[in-house]
Amino acid sequence: MKKILIVVDYQNDFVDGTLGFDGAEILDESIAKKIYEYGEGNVFFTRDTHTEDYLQTREGRNLPVEHCVKDTKGWEVYGETKKALEEVKAEGFDKESFGLSITEEIASKLPKTVDEVELVGLVSNICVLSNAVIFQTYYPGATIVVDAALTDSFDSVLNQKALDVMEGLQVKVLNR
Repeated sequence: MKKILIVVDYQNDFVDGTLGFDGAEILDESIAKKIYEYGEGNVFFTRDTHTEDYLQTREGRNLPVEHCVKDTKGWEVYGETKKALEEVKAEGFDKESFGLSITEEIASKLPKTVDEVELVGLVSNICVLSNAVIFQTYYPGATIVVDAALTDSFDSVLNQKALDVMEGLQVKVLNR
């Protein structure tokens, strides 16, 4: 059974930076542990990636907080998760929007088929939800899994609603 792990946007700006929130940092050790469990060749990650003109974009006009500007400290992956991703030689993908655009280049780096895709990271009601839908579409025969213990949001009500919506979309939500 082929399983892959997608670590969504576990970046400094979402943990303790401009959009950071209490509780995000406590996911770090457990996400890193899960990365090691999956091992080399089975782990991928996304980085929310913006440029200096972020505030002029659609997202920037709706969320006017500059964050995850490419090559800044806030853009980098956080803590032990960063170390674990490096050690298992995980493939990283920059994304300009909530969801990953699976281009030809990205598709060439992902497995052709998988039985299960597990997602962890931040933020549950925005990028984790968006990417769960994208991977469900990209791998229509795979089980999509979100570990509720390894995702969170700045808003606990939205976090619970996002998990509900994902279950309604036939995403298997663990540790709820």
